[in-house]
Order: sequence, then C-alpha cells, then structure tokens
Amino acid sequence: MRAYVALTKPRIIELLLVTTVPAMILAQRGMPSLWLVLATLVGGTFAAGSANTINCYVDRDIDQIMRRTSRRPLAKHVVSPVEALRFGIVLGVAATLCMGFLVNWPSALLADAAILVYVFVYTLGLKRRTPSNIVIGGAAGCFPVLIGWSAVTGGVGWPAVVLFGIIFAWTPPHFWALAMKFRDDYAAAGVPMLPVVADAPTVGRKILGYSYLMVAVSLLLVPVGHAGLPYLGVALALGAWFLVEAHRLSARAKAGVDPKPMRLFHMSISYLTLLFAAIAIGQFVR
Repeated sequence: MRAYVALTKPRIIELLLVTTVPAMILAQRGMPSLWLVLATLVGGTFAAGSANTINCYVDRDIDQIMRRTSRRPLAKHVVSPVEALRFGIVLGVAATLCMGFLVNWPSALLADAAILVYVFVYTLGLKRRTPSNIVIGGAAGCFPVLIGWSAVTGGVGWPAVVLFGIIFAWTPPHFWALAMKFRDDYAAAGVPMLPVVADAPTVGRKILGYSYLMVAVSLLLVPVGHAGLPYLGVALALGAWFLVEAHRLSARAKAGVDPKPMRLFHMSISYLTLLFAAIAIGQFVR
C-alpha cells in the first residue's frame, strides 16, 4: 500500500492542492460549500496521482540511475510496471468520474487535460529532448487553479488565468534550483535540464528573470482579480523576499561559488503557500 501511495508523489499533490482551495475561495468571494471543496480536492488528488504514477511508469529507467529517485517503487521493483500503469489509468478514470458527477464536467475536462499535458507533453514529449521541458511541461502544475475556479463558476475567468500565470512563472525558478543541486543525476540520466546544458551563471540569470516575471504577474491579481489591499501588501513583501534570494543565488553562481540552490528551492515552496494563503484570507478580510 505504501508503494502505491508513493507512486502518486503525495508531497507534490499537497502543493497542488494548496493552490486549488484559494482559487475556489477567490472565485466564490468567500467560502464555497464544504462538499464542493471536498469533491474537488478528491478529484484533483486522483488526477494528480494518475499523472504522477504514469510519470513514474515512463521514467522508471532513469529513476534507477538518479540518486534522488532511486527509492521510488518502480526503481526498487516493489511494484511491477504493468501494475503501476494500471493503477495510474484507474486513478485517471476515477478523477474524471469524480469531477464530472460530483463537481462539473468542465472541471473534469480540465483535470483530464492536466494529466495529458504532464504525461504526453512533459514526460514523453519534452523531458528528454529540450532544456525548455519544465518551462512548457510545467504548465500541467498550473491546472489546479483552473480546476478550482471552474468548480465554482463552471468556466475559466481572467483571475484564474492570472493564477495560472503565477504558477507558470514560479515553476522554472523552483525546479531549476532543484536541478542545480542534482545536476549530476540529470546528466547521468541524459535528461537535458537547464543546469545540465548551461553554466551556473546562465541558470542564475534565467531564474532571476522568471522570478521578476512571477512577482509582476502576482501583482496583476489586484486589478484583475480584485484580490484586495491585504493581498497586495503580502504579495509585495513575499515578492521582495523571493527576489532577494534569487539575486543571491545568481550572484553566487556568477562569482563561481556554490549558489546553494536548495535555499531558493525550499523558500519557493513557502512563497507559493503563503501567497495563496493570502489570496484566501484576503477574501474574508475584505
């Protein structure tokens, strides 16, 4: 049972769900019904679990090579590839049915789109072919905010697009920082993550550029999504914190010393969690 749960990458799912509920609260301008929230979270968990499990199935060969992933169930042969693939497909079907019958069908279609983007665009299409893999393929991780918004409204509005943009711009600094730490792993597996094919100063500059884009997009939520002044204050403070850390990483990379990328990686998780908490709390403060 632990092996099947591990296939779904529950720590990643937690981060995805952290963005779903605030999107629902912003769409509702308050707290949606607890039943709707629960159904959306369950369906979203099934969808993310499906995508992650199939990702483990496809990447089982390189997972055995990389130290960071060598303890995954398929890499350790705890679960067979066929069993993992079946499990991933069953989770995808469960996500579609749960979203379609308990939430609404637009949300079900968005959940299916997230699975398809992660599996076919990122894992099969881009990951082993281009250093832009996480930039384009990372869009799959942005779908939970669209799903959350659609669960409440039945469609996708401009505030949801801004939320999508925040996570889209956040993903490269977050993941490239991790890839800098495990550069040798990705190189050994033949995965062309940016830190593998570019020098550290170049990676630092790109992380800095996407960090500025992320902060700028986060501020758009005030005029577009009517997020309120409390959110604006938090977004400015968190954005300044993130930019200081991104500048520090870039400066250390340019100087040729250890950029300590895991500081930015862990900090990026705190940034996203606090920013979306501010989105939710701001609706009740207003």
